[in-house]
Amino acid sequence: MKKKAKTAFFCTHCGHSHSRWQGQCDSCFERNCLVEELIPSKESNLSKMGIDTERKPLKISEINPQDAKRLSVGIKEVDTVLGGGLVPGSLVLLGGEPGIGKSTLLLQVCKALCDQGKKILYLAGEESESQVKLRAQRLGLDSGEFYIFSEIQIQNIFSQCEVLKPDLMVVDSIQTMKSNELDSSPGSVSQVRECTLHFMEYCKLKNVACLLVGHVTKGGEIAGPRLLEHMVDVVLQFEGDKNNWFRMLRGIKNRFGATDEIGIFEMKESGLQAVENAGLAFMNSDHFSSGSCQSVLLEGNQPFLVEVQALVADNHFTYPKRTAMGLDLNRLQILLAVMEKRLGVRVGEYDVFVNITGGVKTKDTGLDLAVVAAILSSLKDYVLDQDLLVIGEVGLGGEVRMTSRMESRVRESLKQGYKKFHLPWRAKNLGLEEFAESEVEMSYLKEIRKIQDLFR
Repeated sequence: MKKKAKTAFFCTHCGHSHSRWQGQCDSCFERNCLVEELIPSKESNLSKMGIDTERKPLKISEINPQDAKRLSVGIKEVDTVLGGGLVPGSLVLLGGEPGIGKSTLLLQVCKALCDQGKKILYLAGEESESQVKLRAQRLGLDSGEFYIFSEIQIQNIFSQCEVLKPDLMVVDSIQTMKSNELDSSPGSVSQVRECTLHFMEYCKLKNVACLLVGHVTKGGEIAGPRLLEHMVDVVLQFEGDKNNWFRMLRGIKNRFGATDEIGIFEMKESGLQAVENAGLAFMNSDHFSSGSCQSVLLEGNQPFLVEVQALVADNHFTYPKRTAMGLDLNRLQILLAVMEKRLGVRVGEYDVFVNITGGVKTKDTGLDLAVVAAILSSLKDYVLDQDLLVIGEVGLGGEVRMTSRMESRVRESLKQGYKKFHLPWRAKNLGLEEFAESEVEMSYLKEIRKIQDLFR
């Protein structure tokens, strides 16, 4: 009689195992997140994959720092987000929605490294070798030490790695990889965790950089156990609207650098191209009407000029509708409540729709004052000056608060030719007039009610 296979219940958030199903995970306390999977039938044998299991600890004085010298990928924006380039032996996870351009970006990185004479192994778990080549040819990658291997069994992959000895491995995607040590299907919690662990062990011991592509869920999070993001060294998020040309590469986690850098790209027929004037990337000056107000958004260390649009319409139902595109809906609800209390504006009688143009998604509170101004502009059907910038955070007491890196925001705005500013009162102490021209007008607001002077 065949022995029954043993199963366990794994948490999709943290990967913690449970002997039976229950409504809440004992480790991360998430609810309804346990899935049943088979327990590995045999233990891992790393020596079969060419990994040396006889290594010993090293004294810090014996370690050569040159082994961790960064490898420039040849694309300035990607190098900036990575903190200067790829670190040998690092594991980088790139996540993003389907069709956003993850594979395109990685192939362009491969092309830039091939031009430097590097050897690259591209592991295609979702496509055949010929399909990958068609996309690579479109991007101009048709020669060099670029190897394509359509395989999902990681044991076969590591045996080929021992032969090729690549400088960089690209795994597209980690959810398609499978270890024959497990009986579960690819993409399951145990398979994703086990395959990532093997890639991490191999890359650390062989000093090879590895780029992993990660699928995302409906909520925008990387699919698989939350443990996946903890295991890798760098987590990058590729964002943007598929109906919009612009893409944003953002660092979520980086053990070798800061996470306050971003890269802006524009999708074209020839691939992704860096945006030269990022400060004006999301501005559209062709049409400016009531309900529009301009501000400065800060993403990482880069300030961007954005247009905040608002539409206030009569409510024909009992419950007023609030919609926010690119802005946190809860933040919009707070601002409307402050306007109702501190300005006496009866916004509860209207439907309010707010949009950040260009497909930008942000939680920067520096746009609060601009959102209030845009809503008032639409409510009163008054067109604001097109050369006016409004920056500031709005508190629950109706006060206008300072935002981070105010000087950088103003400097970028002056560079783009803007002449009028409404800033928080505390910005007066920064001495912004010293680097502004004489015709520049700067007004400083203590309370939100002062913004109503724009409409008188």
